[in-house]
Amino acid sequence: MIGSVGTSAILAITFGAVVASALVRKYYRSTATLRLPPGPPRLPIVGNALDIKPDEPWITYTQWGEIYGDLMYTRILNLDIIIINSEDMAKSLLEKRSNNYSDRPLVSINELFGLSAISALLEYGDTWRLHRKILHQAFRPIKVATYLPTQLQKARELLINLHNSPTDFQAHFQLFSASIIMSVMYGYTTAPREDPVVKVVKRAADALTRAVPPESAALLMSYPALKLIPAWFPGASFKREALLCRKYVAEMVEVPFKYVLDKMAMDGAVPCVVSDALSAGDAIDANHLEAIKCTSATAFVAGAETVTSALANFVLSMILYPHAQRRAQAEIDDVVGTNRLPGPDDRNSLPYVEAVMRETLRWHPVLPLGVAHAATNDDIFEGYTIPKGTTVVVNSWAISRDEARFPNASEFKPERWLAADGTLIDDTPDFCFGFGRRFCPGKPLTEATMRSGIASMLAIFDFSKSEDFEPKWTFAATSHPIPFPCQITPRSPSLSSEKLTQLIRISA
Repeated sequence: MIGSVGTSAILAITFGAVVASALVRKYYRSTATLRLPPGPPRLPIVGNALDIKPDEPWITYTQWGEIYGDLMYTRILNLDIIIINSEDMAKSLLEKRSNNYSDRPLVSINELFGLSAISALLEYGDTWRLHRKILHQAFRPIKVATYLPTQLQKARELLINLHNSPTDFQAHFQLFSASIIMSVMYGYTTAPREDPVVKVVKRAADALTRAVPPESAALLMSYPALKLIPAWFPGASFKREALLCRKYVAEMVEVPFKYVLDKMAMDGAVPCVVSDALSAGDAIDANHLEAIKCTSATAFVAGAETVTSALANFVLSMILYPHAQRRAQAEIDDVVGTNRLPGPDDRNSLPYVEAVMRETLRWHPVLPLGVAHAATNDDIFEGYTIPKGTTVVVNSWAISRDEARFPNASEFKPERWLAADGTLIDDTPDFCFGFGRRFCPGKPLTEATMRSGIASMLAIFDFSKSEDFEPKWTFAATSHPIPFPCQITPRSPSLSSEKLTQLIRISA
């Protein structure tokens, strides 16, 4: 009998029974006496795991929010999750009580997936503070201003790439965003195509996006002992993914950092964040050295991934809402003309273009569920208990769809960021960058990069549908449009590669 069933099957059945029993006991024990925030009815063992739309969980959370409010509780397997569906509620918890909500919930599996190298996922403590200090120094507004020439140069290169091969626009966006952050962090100049270092980071980014979402990590977070299952065990594909993720993240950290060290050994300091940090004066101990390596890799993978996705959303919005494209182009023509390209000095004179950038961030947030927080200690908020260790998720999608603040929120309307006289209002989609002490320090660089790319592309190209399609987005740690058909053509039919190069030279 044992031979016919198989040893692995018996182990799987036995293990499943043990886990199920433990889940049932803990479920009833943990929910019997707590006054938790309201939420949908839950089943034993699985909780609400079967109720959530797997490819767009933010939609499910938003629909639940209409019933249960801005603060609600759900359970996925053994993972307690608080969902925040409004910006005011997010500020009340994550900013006003930041001392209790600045931790991350993925610490138990960081080592398994190699995530301990990612600053954004570190547990709250001294190591995270050191990482944060390095990132703040690199991305404070006065420092970001010094990166503008690099951003402008890369935006011009993006125009040439789009002109030469418009159908590859997604790849061009990836190169554009990666080349800027690589130059800023490592002083590295990317190849026009198939850059080997960019490939290293892309592999790591793809692996990380599969590892980070709380829904996909719920079982491992609830029962860390599952990490001990061998990779060959049935259903243990996560273990094989973890091995690859750990390998790729290590490469992402080491390869570009070694490039800087080699350049410094040969030619002296390379002007970039890493070389500046290494040359800061005082001797750098092992912890500080590791922090420099990890923060640089974090900035690279986070910056490249988010800007690439946001620019794809920009193009999608332009072909779905052509009136916004025409108005932005008319503004550029009026202010800049057609004999040069827009630059940083034109920013204050292009409020509608700035509004397009803000609306791109709001219309489909690249991080619809942000990066999850965790409660450090038990808390009582508005009469509800939030237990220690609870995962706290801000539903940025729900905030972006707040009809009171954004009427007709599903539409792309840059006008919502403008006053009646056409000037910018004092409001920005900062909720896209997180809350509290975990607010993204790279916001100034991200916005400046998007601003340079969007203004340059609108000045030169028209974006239009090449065929009908239904827009769809991926779901992982970040969300980006599934490849869609798009026709990108020069606004001037006579614009050749030579004329574009000449226009870029004139605009320098």
